[in-house]
Amino acid sequence: MLAERLAPWLARRGIQYGWLIVAVTFVTMLTAAGAMGVPGALILPLQKEFGWNTAEISSALAIRLMLYGLMGPFSAALIERYGVRRIVITAVLLLISGLVLSLAMTSLWQLIVLWGFVLGIGSGVTALVLGAIVSGRWFAKSRGLVLGLLTASSATGQLAFLPLAASIVDHAGWRWALVPSLMGLLAAALLIFLFMRDRPADLGQEPFGQGAKPVPVAAPVQSAIGRAFAVLFGAARVPAFWLLFGTFFICGLSTNGLIQTHFIPLCADFGMAPVMAASTLAMMGAFDLVGTIASGYLSDRFDNRWLLFWYYGLRGLSLLYLPSSTFTLYGLSLFAMFYGLDWIATVPPTVKLCGLIFKEKASVVFGWVFTAHQLGAATAAFGAGLSRSGLATYLPAFYAAGAACLIAALASLFIKKRAREILPASVSTRSQLLSSQSE
Repeated sequence: MLAERLAPWLARRGIQYGWLIVAVTFVTMLTAAGAMGVPGALILPLQKEFGWNTAEISSALAIRLMLYGLMGPFSAALIERYGVRRIVITAVLLLISGLVLSLAMTSLWQLIVLWGFVLGIGSGVTALVLGAIVSGRWFAKSRGLVLGLLTASSATGQLAFLPLAASIVDHAGWRWALVPSLMGLLAAALLIFLFMRDRPADLGQEPFGQGAKPVPVAAPVQSAIGRAFAVLFGAARVPAFWLLFGTFFICGLSTNGLIQTHFIPLCADFGMAPVMAASTLAMMGAFDLVGTIASGYLSDRFDNRWLLFWYYGLRGLSLLYLPSSTFTLYGLSLFAMFYGLDWIATVPPTVKLCGLIFKEKASVVFGWVFTAHQLGAATAAFGAGLSRSGLATYLPAFYAAGAACLIAALASLFIKKRAREILPASVSTRSQLLSSQSE
């Protein structure tokens, strides 16, 4: 196989194969997130062609966001059971199928099935849990940096395709706007088939920065669903789990559920053209790439509780500021820069805290924490759409999200202290899928 030949060739040149795994994962998460994010640019054209209102379309997008998160713990368990390569390529093919079939949809129920259920399940497998698993398996050091890079790819992908999609909608219609995402997913599927492997041991290597040869890890004998729920029941006895769960719920509430889904229609309410609004989102994506990678670097070096305090606090202030800004490309640039740097910078410190507390169960625990993120996103996606349809304004949703972020900032300071007090003896301390903070 190509990977087995390429790995020793790279090793002779001082390059660890894990970096190629990171590149393939980056492209996969970027394109999968793009496929999930593009519908946010299509709310207005769908309203125009089919007559569906904002709340009806938002219901499909809310289901997509909810399943995107609910798949997290099962994705982690499935990957542990069957391997990264098989599970992720299946998810990418599912995304391709959902987008292709949606080209012929004519009814609201088809939108709900294809953009709600199919895209939600497919994108959920390739979400942030995948980045946490890859960084934990392939890197013994610099895990925070790698996780920040992969997290940035997911968040940036949700925004980067929007300006192109909005431009294509203006010139050729919403169906053609799906073509770039389809092409990206096909390229990702090919890269996964050629280069993806489950663990360094599959190629006779050790994780980057680890001195000793690793022992091959056998697949869990427990079923994926059984393991996911068994880990949940154990984690639920730890108060820190609920603090992580609650703060990450607010993270989703204040990011892709609100801004990614409703920012373009919000700007349209203030007279801003969709292409300009999408360009502002792309600007956020560019700053997010910098901010999330920097967050990964910082999470290796500083107290993650305080990082979360500042991230949530500053995000809350930016959301409270947004309604009073001038809705022009120039006027929103300050918001795009400030908010973009903080878009999903919360992920690396949240994953690090999961690793510190739950050790080798961290990937599945983070899957459940990520479920909270997308439940929050689904709440915001539907709630903001309901606000727009019922009250003719999005502003209550934005003020509520800003206030919730300030609450999350304060709650973050209690996570580590309570985790140390109540860490259960049943949680193993021998190996970690994700690194703990350096002491």
